[in-house]
Amino acid sequence: MKCVFVTVGTTSFDDLIACVSAHDSLQIIQSLGYKDSLKEDLQKADLVISHAGAGSCLETLEKRKPLIVVINERLMNNHQLELAKQLHKDGHLFYCTCSMLPGLLQSMDLSTLNCFPPGQPEKFSAFLDKVVGLQK
Repeated sequence: MKCVFVTVGTTSFDDLIACVSAHDSLQIIQSLGYKDSLKEDLQKADLVISHAGAGSCLETLEKRKPLIVVINERLMNNHQLELAKQLHKDGHLFYCTCSMLPGLLQSMDLSTLNCFPPGQPEKFSAFLDKVVGLQK
């Protein structure tokens, strides 16, 4: 049995919880063979659906878990979107908005994702600084 782990970090992201908990999303997740229990921890997860927080992304990618990042469209100055776009461009994850999640779940091909290079948090930090404009 496969497991889905959903995280929203420390920010309020009720839209993601509502979207993942919605009947159509749960039906799709179950039809794909994932458990409908969200209580499994990250280590046991076969797929992670997360907000685009740097910590959540890094931890998930370092554990080599397939990752779908859902952008919180309610955030101002959305650096999370830039982070998700770059990690997607590099082939490490898929990203979408809440309204696009059901379609992405149905169309995604997890075999196309590239493994994230392990043990290089300084490179991730430098990349993150560049994305949020702290470094040129």
